[in-house]
Amino acid sequence: MTEPTASWHEENQRQLLAELARVRALLCRHAQGAGGAADVPVAAPAAPEACPALDALCAAFALSAFERDVLLLCAGPELDAGFAAVCARPSFSLALSALPDAHWSALAPGAPLRRWRLVEPQSGSSLLTAPLRIDERVLHHLTGVQYLDVRLAGLLEPVPADAGLAPAQLAAAELLAEHWRLPAGAGRRALQLCGDDDATRRAVAARAAAGVGARQYALQAADVPQSPEEREALARLLERESIFSASTFLAEVGSVEGTALRPLLALCLNTQAPLVVSSREPVAGLAHLRRVELRRLSPDEQRELWQRQLGPSAGALNGQLDRIVWQFTLSAPAIAAAAQETAHPAGGGLWEACRRRARPRLDDLAQRIQPSGGWEQLVLPPAQLDVLAQLAAQVRQRSVVHGHWGFDGAGGRGLGISALFAGPSGTGKTLAAEVLAHELDLDLYRIDLSSVVSKYIGETEKNLRRVFDAAEEGGAVLLFDEADALFGRRSEVKDSHDRYANVEISYLLQRMESYHGLAILTTNMKQALDAAFLRRLRFLVHFPFPDAPLREEIWRRSFPKAAPRHELDFHRLARLNVAGGSIRNIALNAAFLAAEAGESVGMQHVMRAAAAEYQKLEKPLSEMEAGGVTWSR
Repeated sequence: MTEPTASWHEENQRQLLAELARVRALLCRHAQGAGGAADVPVAAPAAPEACPALDALCAAFALSAFERDVLLLCAGPELDAGFAAVCARPSFSLALSALPDAHWSALAPGAPLRRWRLVEPQSGSSLLTAPLRIDERVLHHLTGVQYLDVRLAGLLEPVPADAGLAPAQLAAAELLAEHWRLPAGAGRRALQLCGDDDATRRAVAARAAAGVGARQYALQAADVPQSPEEREALARLLERESIFSASTFLAEVGSVEGTALRPLLALCLNTQAPLVVSSREPVAGLAHLRRVELRRLSPDEQRELWQRQLGPSAGALNGQLDRIVWQFTLSAPAIAAAAQETAHPAGGGLWEACRRRARPRLDDLAQRIQPSGGWEQLVLPPAQLDVLAQLAAQVRQRSVVHGHWGFDGAGGRGLGISALFAGPSGTGKTLAAEVLAHELDLDLYRIDLSSVVSKYIGETEKNLRRVFDAAEEGGAVLLFDEADALFGRRSEVKDSHDRYANVEISYLLQRMESYHGLAILTTNMKQALDAAFLRRLRFLVHFPFPDAPLREEIWRRSFPKAAPRHELDFHRLARLNVAGGSIRNIALNAAFLAAEAGESVGMQHVMRAAAAEYQKLEKPLSEMEAGGVTWSR
């Protein structure tokens, strides 16, 4: 929007005062009787390059000559001290009798003056004799003073200029702009703008607003009034403000859903303001509105944006940019922000900036786990370690295999890397996920499926969809723990709920297949999955209960080098028939016992801690496992 120049303000002021003088002369002639006044002065024409605010307003709201004079009649006492002598109290009665070309229809609620609250009759009197007041926002607009209507200021948030957008997003912005260029009443209605990323939808709408020379303001769906009267007033204020300040409006659905969206739906049907409804998915009830869809950026589109943002620095990444665009699916605004965060971009610094940008949405839905170690912490048979190494390699080399070698030709289906970690509790399933995240320099999020699964049909899938949609941006490692909560519901189909439990599992596996990051399920109930489900998982890693040699190795790795030890017999400790998780618990508790006693960790501390662990597990500590070791309490 082009700001008025000083010369425009001068010309606007001259024209407005001249028009006020003309109306004042009409009032004087009316007060003195017909023909009792001099000829009514006519304002000199405006300069060709200037369109006074009064003329623009009258054209925008299609005011008749009489309605124009009524507006000036109400503005006069506010702007011209001379009006007080001839017009102490503007009213429709005075206007009908004193102004030329009067017509009764100007008083109707649906006529421009009252529909858009340009003037408002004060309560307490009949319509004809009620004092008329010009709206304060209208008055300032006539004088050339621009600001957001105070009744909207608490509801609307300015949307700043957009970041660089990809060509497909620019095309979407142009679709919005073309629609907004339609004149009000010529088929212009609200639009829907759908896409996964909030910031991208804002950026596209802001670009569209700039394309029509307008400002962009965001309105939250939750703030739309419930009351029909208040909602009607909001609709008119939005229409009016779109003209006064050349504004467009973005109604953001956010987390509002169901019946809570009714006020927004009603607003969309009742306004011709340039309004677009912004949501992740199409809004039920707005199917009659035109919809513009925003898809996620492809790796090539992301690479182009990165190169544009980084400039010559992109060449210093030594191929790391390929891995970044295949690992992270960042929006255009997020790419711009991540590039700005890194003053002198290098692969590692930019990678960490991308991780930070991708976290906020998922942090609200899942628990982020800080990986604590590498491969040296995993004690598993060679076959299982080899499968985990293959899994890590596939995540690392996706840019090569899918990007350069063309294995992504199926349109994105099956590109996700999914795995099932099956085995008893404490055998290292969660630890393996931590090791993979640490190895790949990715965030690890744990999703407890027992809290995701719902007894209400459709809710489980909705919860899963939120998690996967939030995770897509950063390609984090997703660990769906306690998958038994879902698999345990699957059974022979006897009723609709049994059938739906199977649908939920199918939905989870389908999203794991299409998720562009690494998704891991853990379960103690591998037998609950049939062969058809297993075929949809790329990796299956069985975590066995450790035998004695593996337990001995776990014992050796459970005590840090800095921990003081006294004659620990790892071979004898391997007789304790517990999994790796319990071994680590025992080692840690034994260290605390030794520290409290001021001693090095010895067999007596370990066996005392083992007795407590066995009690927690509700299993007896046999004489053979104890190996004759005694301890004092």
